[in-house]
Amino acid sequence: MGRETILFKSEEKKSATEVAQALRLVADKIEEGSITLSQGGESLVLHLPSTMSFEIKAEEEEGRTKTKRSLEFELEWTLGEEEENGGATIS
Repeated sequence: MGRETILFKSEEKKSATEVAQALRLVADKIEEGSITLSQGGESLVLHLPSTMSFEIKAEEEEGRTKTKRSLEFELEWTLGEEEENGGATIS
């Protein structure tokens, strides 16, 4: 397997309304085909293909004192390749 390089990372607490607004903006940028991620004085521009792999994952992690749940969305593509359509639906 190849080497992984983190190009950008951000994690912060936001209200449900703020998360929804961010996801709407991300959806618009996906349709436009390009998204710019910025933090501090740095930014990263990602040019998105017209088709890509879309992964949805819900997890539950039980600790000694609490249970933590997560919902993850991941877009993945190989530079220079287009992906096939199909899969899960969201409602």
